[in-house]
Amino acid sequence: MTITFIRTIILYLITIIALRIMGKRQLGELSPTELVVTILISDLAAIPMQDNGTPLLIGIIPILTLLSLEIITSSLALKSSKCKKILFGENSMLILNGKINQQEMKRLRLTLDELLEELRLNGYTSIDKIRYAILETNGKLTVIPYAKYEAPTREDMKIKNAKNALPLSIISDGNIAWNNIYKLNKNKTWLVDTLKKHGYKKARDVFLMQMDEDNNVTIIAKE
Repeated sequence: MTITFIRTIILYLITIIALRIMGKRQLGELSPTELVVTILISDLAAIPMQDNGTPLLIGIIPILTLLSLEIITSSLALKSSKCKKILFGENSMLILNGKINQQEMKRLRLTLDELLEELRLNGYTSIDKIRYAILETNGKLTVIPYAKYEAPTREDMKIKNAKNALPLSIISDGNIAWNNIYKLNKNKTWLVDTLKKHGYKKARDVFLMQMDEDNNVTIIAKE
């Protein structure tokens, strides 16, 4: 049991490190090569985890090899547009000036129902309003409407733009984020005084405390 426990921890940490090196992306945003590597890494880690008779290196070496290949292919894609096209593909224009590119849809084996569904998910029910619809390499559809159908901006409506103040978490589930306090040019004395002002004696009594650049403080008590 102890050996299994230790082996599992080692493989878990190696898998996490490998995925962290690959970068932060959601599953739907992975390129074909990244998706393949992610699937293979999970399978390779499971083999020595389930069988104690299998040497740990049987799982570790292939994982590190796949990670190295992913780094190499990513570097090649950055340096060569041809290599990038081969590895990651290229985007496809599905709608141009309100007209559906039927040949491209056939090539991609994309049905009309699937296209209309993606358009509805983007907030459009009529193709006539759409100037461009581009299927990106990660499988997502980018929709660009005609100018007259675009939502008006604050500038278009001549509304004075208010400053968007980004709130930073000062306390999260009772834990103090000192780095954010220092970013806001505050200190421990300020924190203690602010908590007392809002009726809290200790940080552990606070579930969430945030403050933005305009010094607006929001505090939610821990239940």
